[in-house]
Amino acid sequence: MYRFYSRKLEKTVVMLMAGEYFATKNGEVLYTVVGSCIAACIYDKERKIAGMNHFLLPGMVHPDEMLSGEVGRYGMFAMELLIGELIKLGARREGLRAKLFGGGKVLKFREGNGNVTGSNIRFAKKFLELEGIPTTNEDLGGNGGRKILFFSDSERVLLKRFDVRDDKRSLEDEEAYKKRIFQKRLAKSPVILF
Repeated sequence: MYRFYSRKLEKTVVMLMAGEYFATKNGEVLYTVVGSCIAACIYDKERKIAGMNHFLLPGMVHPDEMLSGEVGRYGMFAMELLIGELIKLGARREGLRAKLFGGGKVLKFREGNGNVTGSNIRFAKKFLELEGIPTTNEDLGGNGGRKILFFSDSERVLLKRFDVRDDKRSLEDEEAYKKRIFQKRLAKSPVILF
């Protein structure tokens, strides 16, 4: 994650990479690029507190990742961590609303990994439903990538869809992230909860 000032937007922009989340009450613009990943923008409109996460997988945690920064790549933890940060900043759970983006069939996954993009979409929707957080907008699925600017002070989103065949550089981070995750997963065994 890094910050920069945009003269065009006249605001500070916080750019999130895969596996990251950020919450604010200072009016920054949150920016990310997703392909197969999901970006959830969650906000409390009344208190002007908002945040975004960017995750690649719905779940499955390995023992040595339980207390590390790596858990942000999993939807379950990315959502919980973001909601926790929003509440720490003063948001009220009953005032939270969400916008969901991503889940495009962009990255290539082995068949043994299942339908990752479909699982991401189903997970994000079900998680919000179970938490009682209404989704006010979504742009999910398809075959392209998305560049997202989320204005945390107004909940406005600017979305630009792009064809990965024409703009391969935009998803280099997501592809590299996918490779790191699946290499680590092959070397580890999952936690089995009974």
